[in-house]
Amino acid sequence: MGARLSMAAWAPLGFPTLRLGNGLHIPVLGLGTSHQGGYSHDAVVYALQKCGIRHIDTAKRYGCELLLQKAIKESDVKREDLWITTKLWHSDYGYENTQQACLDSCKRLGVQYLDLYLVHWPNAQVPGKSNREIRAETWRAMEDLYEKGICRSIGVSNFLINHLEQLKEDCKITPHVNQVEYHPFQRPQELVDYCRSRNIVFEGYCPLAKGEALTHPIIIQLAKKYGKTPAQICIRWSIQNGIVTIPKSTKIERIRENCEYCQVCWWDRER
Repeated sequence: MGARLSMAAWAPLGFPTLRLGNGLHIPVLGLGTSHQGGYSHDAVVYALQKCGIRHIDTAKRYGCELLLQKAIKESDVKREDLWITTKLWHSDYGYENTQQACLDSCKRLGVQYLDLYLVHWPNAQVPGKSNREIRAETWRAMEDLYEKGICRSIGVSNFLINHLEQLKEDCKITPHVNQVEYHPFQRPQELVDYCRSRNIVFEGYCPLAKGEALTHPIIIQLAKKYGKTPAQICIRWSIQNGIVTIPKSTKIERIRENCEYCQVCWWDRER
């Protein structure tokens, strides 16, 4: 069964959402950031002010949490209207380190709570402990952060089925989200199906395959057919598959292009 889109929570802005296992609704379209030239202050402010973007995805690893605080303040968008996701880097795994890293990320972002906090990778090299042991210890800290309300939802990134099965055996709370690379050239359907069977929302990064999808003949053909851009085709394809999709760009015109599908549901109307 596919994920069901809802117009709850962000309906006034025209952004559909997906319901998490804890009842919260996450906007299906977000703005991604990265550590390799993947941040632009002006682009973030534009996305928030002009495009109605309310879902921002970042990570400690990307080094732009403090910069995002400035952009959010400049945008004048209220905190309660935003969905902010950040991620725990593997050097901070472990119970106490995880709790402190979360508080540090909140401080850099200038917020009292996170909407979604993700364990960035399944593996970490910690002397004297197996990867499974350190994942379980880290996840217990995530559970406590969730129960304290510092994180409104918690999840993982780049986890495979065996990692999720181990968490199921070792911990109490099922991850609300699993964020994994997802695009027309990489569609891990078995993992998507597994996540849905456990009510874990699947979130996809790199929806444009780092630009490779934009020159694929079939995608170009579809773009011409619908009078859209290859990027819009890829983003719409991802979302129609029930995937929370977080394209990243530092260019204002690209961000506007990536968001346009939300203002007009052209696929449903023209198909």
